[in-house]
Amino acid sequence: MANYYSRSPPPLQHPVPTHPAFIPEPPSTPASPQGYQRFTSSPPNNVHMQPQYAQSNARPMYHAPFQPLGPQAQHQVPMQHSQQQQHSQQVPDFGAWGMNDATAQFGMQLGHSAVAAGQEYVQKNFGGMVPFTMLKHHFNVSNSYVIRKLQLVIFPWRHKPWPRKIRRAENGHSEWQPPREDINSPDLYIPLMALVTYILVAALQTGLQERFHPQILGSSASRAFVVVLLDFVFVKGGCYLLNVQGSGQVVDLIAYGGYKFVGVILTLFAGLLNFGTTIYAIVFLYSFSANAFFLLRSLRSVVLPDAINTPANVGTVNPAQRKRRITFLFLEAVLQIVYMAILVRI
Repeated sequence: MANYYSRSPPPLQHPVPTHPAFIPEPPSTPASPQGYQRFTSSPPNNVHMQPQYAQSNARPMYHAPFQPLGPQAQHQVPMQHSQQQQHSQQVPDFGAWGMNDATAQFGMQLGHSAVAAGQEYVQKNFGGMVPFTMLKHHFNVSNSYVIRKLQLVIFPWRHKPWPRKIRRAENGHSEWQPPREDINSPDLYIPLMALVTYILVAALQTGLQERFHPQILGSSASRAFVVVLLDFVFVKGGCYLLNVQGSGQVVDLIAYGGYKFVGVILTLFAGLLNFGTTIYAIVFLYSFSANAFFLLRSLRSVVLPDAINTPANVGTVNPAQRKRRITFLFLEAVLQIVYMAILVRI
């Protein structure tokens, strides 16, 4: 007994941590705690594991075992995540700009009110001068209509029939069909695009002749607007003197006057290709003849309306008025050579 108590006590040993037979994989975290080690399975019994946290006085932190979600919960989580993403995409993040939800809603309501007030002001002050409804009607075109209309303007000789089509409106009155549904209906899309193309081709021609200047764009646009205005004033004045009545007459006359740019563009291209003076003159005369014939037949629905193919708000004419209006139509057709000659001189 004396020898037993004279011996020194055995050295202290750290307890060997015990692990369950299976530890499921914990969910991924941004950063694991310092000293935490992950095992996919229990270690062998003959290996003594000494985790790093045993070197410090801090107690080890154990995470709760991960419980897998059931089938119904796994189905609900992606749906909730997608709904949150859709909601975040629809609603802008106003907090990034220092605004809360109340301020953002107030700003959006204020913007809607300003837009509504602006539309009301434009309709009240300019609705009588600018027929927005008629503009929308004349821009109602399609790709097939544009192609067929260009063919009609360039080759109008064998086109039939020329009278415009009418339809019964919701209020009981008759009105013209839109260009999308009637090839004979005037539109503003082709004249506007032809006007822009004319300005660009004029700039290209002066550039090839080494005399381009930025003022060429402004002068070409001014020349085009002046010619269209003169043509419109002449036709409008003649319609006023001949007592020609019709709904949407102003927009129709502007549209008919803009088709001449198609022939002008063809003439300018003939000059750019350097086919010679003879070919250039032939193309110009053909473009003038086609445009004159096109206007002669198209303006007939405005100047000489028929009782059958006419809306109810457009009256018929007597034989004396008909003769004067035919003379006016021929004069308008002849004047096209003057307008086109002014436009082709760049």
